[in-house]
Amino acid sequence: MTDDDLQPLLANGWTRSDDGKAIDKTFRFRDFPAAFGFMTRAALHAEKADHHPEWSNTYNRVAVRLTTHDTGGLTDKDVALARAMDEAAG
Repeated sequence: MTDDDLQPLLANGWTRSDDGKAIDKTFRFRDFPAAFGFMTRAALHAEKADHHPEWSNTYNRVAVRLTTHDTGGLTDKDVALARAMDEAAG
């Protein structure tokens, strides 16, 4: 997957990992309940897509890394989940 394929995500705050096998973003919210609500919305989408993020939450921040472990890199599943997460973040 090229940076051109990822351009809309990169323009929206996602970054490509140094090894090129993942994309990362830290979402920031007004408080913990807002961050947790985002994680709940994103988790429902991830479960439905059978594609789960690597993520962590600290108070109002949610750090996300997306990669497709089965293929050892980025796939359309990662792009679709990133878009859904951006939408869930509102």
